[in-house]
Amino acid sequence: MLKRRLFWLVAWGIAFGYIEASIVVYLRKIYYPAGFSFPAVIIEPEIAVVEVIREITTLVFMWAVAELTYRSFQCRLAVFMFLFGIWDIFYYVFLKATLGWPSSPADWDILFLVPLPWVGPVWAPVIVSVGMIWAGTVIMVRNEQDRPLDLNARFLLLEVAAGLVVIVSFLIPGRAVMTQTIPQHFPWYIFLAGLFLGVGAFGRKLRKPGER
Repeated sequence: MLKRRLFWLVAWGIAFGYIEASIVVYLRKIYYPAGFSFPAVIIEPEIAVVEVIREITTLVFMWAVAELTYRSFQCRLAVFMFLFGIWDIFYYVFLKATLGWPSSPADWDILFLVPLPWVGPVWAPVIVSVGMIWAGTVIMVRNEQDRPLDLNARFLLLEVAAGLVVIVSFLIPGRAVMTQTIPQHFPWYIFLAGLFLGVGAFGRKLRKPGER
């Protein structure tokens, strides 16, 4: 049963990654006909509103799939993380296939617009996505084995804090979008602090005797 679920979740994530990439292809053909680069183009307010709502509905789509796949909260959370990771990685795969971009993992990208622009090198969200795929898979496998994790409040708060630290690392260079400048520095030390906090908390949870 789990293998079948994972197969269709991967298929959904890849397909949705293509849909996301195709939308960005259209946007870049309109706003960056010579190819995407910074300084970022400030789009019209009405288009910006549409784009922000589109990004929010993308998250709703993923959570809706999670709701339909499992009954327990932690399995739904696992599906959401798994889908997010697959979708995000294949989004870049399809952009590379259609636009030849990114030319390298170090290329800057606008990652998200809510509540303010997120900016970072391509390698950063890809690493986050790999971590989400790993964590989501582990949780689903353990639940399939009737060994669910104890996702207590302390653990969830640690993971939320880790996520917020990572987001801050994207918001800092994201100011370049508003000022229409070229990002100069990615605060990788902030990014890694959040990443290690999140991975470390999850790893400790797996190593606890009661969680085996």
